[in-house]
Amino acid sequence: QHKKMIPVLLAFECSKTASFFGFGGVAAAMILANLGAAYGTAKSGVGIASLGTLKPELVMKNIIPVVMAGVLGIYGLIVAVIITQNVAKKDYSAYNGYAHLTAGLCCGLSGLAAGLAIGIVGDAGVRAVGQREELFVGLILILIFAEALGLYGLIVALILSQASESCIE
Repeated sequence: QHKKMIPVLLAFECSKTASFFGFGGVAAAMILANLGAAYGTAKSGVGIASLGTLKPELVMKNIIPVVMAGVLGIYGLIVAVIITQNVAKKDYSAYNGYAHLTAGLCCGLSGLAAGLAIGIVGDAGVRAVGQREELFVGLILILIFAEALGLYGLIVALILSQASESCIE
């Protein structure tokens, strides 16, 4: 008798609100990752503009923080599209909704954190490179580690977005 109960206890309900959480993950991935990308672009751009007034020949070399910040928005877009394709009208359990919300938050918040790091490091770094060009390699290494934070969030979000449990009516 107890063996028949276990599958029922592990089943998830088909909830009418589950898709709300799934689409919340879509919004979280896009909004938060783009906030990080926008901040990183703006903050680094200010440093590049300041550098350009003194050494315009270094502007194109130091555009890297802006490009790296823009990639964070692409991470959010990728996760949002994948989650959107996985939100189903039928057989979409609360588990799936929560997994997709978590995936979106994971990617979005990681992108936001990475964007903050890229913006702060990019601003100070390009100004420092303007004064001492030998600091360029160090700047790039720090930016790579900041970008990796967003990449970690993307990887975990992709794994979470594939989590799926059927539901019972």
